[in-house]
Amino acid sequence: MSFEIREKPAVFERALLVGLGLPGESRRERAALLAELEDLVSNLGIGIADVRLEFIREMQAKYLCGIGKAKEIRELAHALNADCVIFDNLLAPSQQREWEEFLECKEVEVDGRMVQAKWKKDESIIVMDREEVILDIFAQRARSREAVLQVDLARMQYALPRMAGMWKHLDRQRGGSGGGKGGGAAARGEGEKQIEVDRRLAHERIESIRDELEIVRRQRGTQRKERNRQGIPTAAIVGYTNAGKSSLLNLITGAGVLAQNILFATLDTTSRKIELPDGQPLVLTDTVGFIRNLPHRLVEAFKSTLEEATLADFLIQVVDASDREALRHYETTCEVLAELGAADKPMVVVWNKTDLIPEEVRESTLAGLSAKVSCPCIAASVLAEQGMEALMTACVEMLSHRVTTARYRIPLAESRIIAIMHRDGKVLNTEYEGNDALVEAILPREFAARIDSYRI
Repeated sequence: MSFEIREKPAVFERALLVGLGLPGESRRERAALLAELEDLVSNLGIGIADVRLEFIREMQAKYLCGIGKAKEIRELAHALNADCVIFDNLLAPSQQREWEEFLECKEVEVDGRMVQAKWKKDESIIVMDREEVILDIFAQRARSREAVLQVDLARMQYALPRMAGMWKHLDRQRGGSGGGKGGGAAARGEGEKQIEVDRRLAHERIESIRDELEIVRRQRGTQRKERNRQGIPTAAIVGYTNAGKSSLLNLITGAGVLAQNILFATLDTTSRKIELPDGQPLVLTDTVGFIRNLPHRLVEAFKSTLEEATLADFLIQVVDASDREALRHYETTCEVLAELGAADKPMVVVWNKTDLIPEEVRESTLAGLSAKVSCPCIAASVLAEQGMEALMTACVEMLSHRVTTARYRIPLAESRIIAIMHRDGKVLNTEYEGNDALVEAILPREFAARIDSYRI
């Protein structure tokens, strides 16, 4: 069963979204991030009452902003009858608690002076930040055992410093307070406070998840060693969330991976083997999508999945070219890849969804994007099934150092060699001359070196 960060209402009907920017920050960049938060929140099924971008002089320790701006946000939340305030910024645990306490109250005039009064008797406003929203989406999308474990690990690490008042469900899992194994007295220990019990159980669960993930990591490593033993090259499909990575894998391989127009539809890796035009085999692997300000703990938790990118022979980065933030999405993916240690991997960029760019500006838009990227670029539309031939050609070029094309004179008595040529390479032409076969083939360099004496 998946772990919940804290008890929250099943549905939020009216959320106020707030982004706080600093002097010198790009208004367009902050607005784009806030628009992205809108998409994230909508993916959770949360109703959005209003969205506000505010610029402040400097970040404050208590509320991020000063008390005056905090009061403006509180008044707006009350006016909107909001049940949730979501910050695009990352909140420290203390700031989250301060905001929830602050939002519970409102200022009212009593006998000519302003005093604090409870806003609603039985209700409070939940405060969330960008990271908690992303974690909640990941929890909804996780399907495989590995994905569930990775999400639970990230959520527990997020919740650990926010435990006070959030972990009532742990008390239920422990059972009653009577004696015996698992009972309250046995679990708690003499003099041990409730919060200490919660933290101890959380740390134990985190270690348990890490142990399970290590088993999965070893299994993945075994599969990878087998591929390496067979000499099969690999390519990892990476990119911003909802750029079309899974759709690309489905089109090329018929993998049948879930491909929906929602954020983070794919949390599990899927690998499929294809044959390139030159006869080389290639294993394509889909990976989890990236996003700006992707919480570091999620990168850490998904390292066992994302390491497919670090160990691949080359990368295929898919970018939604129709998005006005396409170049920023490309840069974000490169930043996450650098964090994973895959910054120097050879890469092909696929500008996807080109059919959504108005025809009159399509060519100039793609030329402008490609001019800012220092690797091969392919214009494509997975939906319209365009650009796949060019992509396969680019993949062949990426692996050209692994193969050689030549003609060989093979005695018919050495038919075993010809069979291996068909199995491990691509035979382009075969002619017969006396007791010999004249074979033109594209072969792995290692095998070609072993039969070099037959080369014409």
